[in-house]
Amino acid sequence: MRILHLSDTHLEKTDAPNKYGVNATESLRLMLAELRHLRGVDAIVVTGDIADGGAVEAYAAVKELVGDFARPLGAPVFYTTGNHDERVAFGKVLGSGHAEPELVLESGAGERAAVSTVGGWRFVTLDSLVPGKVHGRVSAAQLDWLKDVLGTPAERGTVLALHHPPIALGISATQPVFGLRNPGDLATAIRGSDVRLVLTGHYHLQLFGFLAAVPVWVTPGVVSRVDLTTAPGTERVVRGASASLVELGGADGPLFHTFHARDPHAHEPVYELDEGQVRAMVEREA
Repeated sequence: MRILHLSDTHLEKTDAPNKYGVNATESLRLMLAELRHLRGVDAIVVTGDIADGGAVEAYAAVKELVGDFARPLGAPVFYTTGNHDERVAFGKVLGSGHAEPELVLESGAGERAAVSTVGGWRFVTLDSLVPGKVHGRVSAAQLDWLKDVLGTPAERGTVLALHHPPIALGISATQPVFGLRNPGDLATAIRGSDVRLVLTGHYHLQLFGFLAAVPVWVTPGVVSRVDLTTAPGTERVVRGASASLVELGGADGPLFHTFHARDPHAHEPVYELDEGQVRAMVEREA
């Protein structure tokens, strides 16, 4: 099983630079163009923050661009919501996030979780969006549903995808606060199951860890990357589109590889947050 993992495209309503001067549509086009020689991809997973402001036009643009890339590969595309997404607009364009889901959960809160199978591998997407917040949470309704789904093992195993990572790097000023708020609940739901991998985004940098002995991979963002070489308590975001390739099922797997687009503006600062700005953001999440 070979998975192309994208996240944090942050497209705007129009094909124009955002308030930081970055054209998110061009970043996605550049990344997909750099991947044009990629072959043998079985599935594409896009783990949230698809539209920066939740515009229908942004979802439609991502669906078209990623769909055009996926079509010659014959690879299905699976989408999850992120903290920048808007559930109603997401649903209008992307539905459950699966083109032909086998099972869908639509909770009373409007959350969407779905299941599809590719080559014996079960793909499950969850909705960790908390409206108005940067951090994420997987609701009790989704966790109960997930436990029922995992009660029957898949032929090859399960790949779980959501936006907010259940792991965090301590040197980051924001990750411990902005990640998934209830990783222990998710760990309980997947412990002892056939989940072989958890795919997430949100942090705009690559990160690997474990949850309940299950590998967790955080792919860097398409629109930009976070640079953690700044002073403690501060944060810098730089230019540069990235994506990941994940291989499962082999003797050495899972294997993870990160692609970085050849961007002449790569590593140029997009914005920097000083200690006061970071502190204010963290306090708003409390």
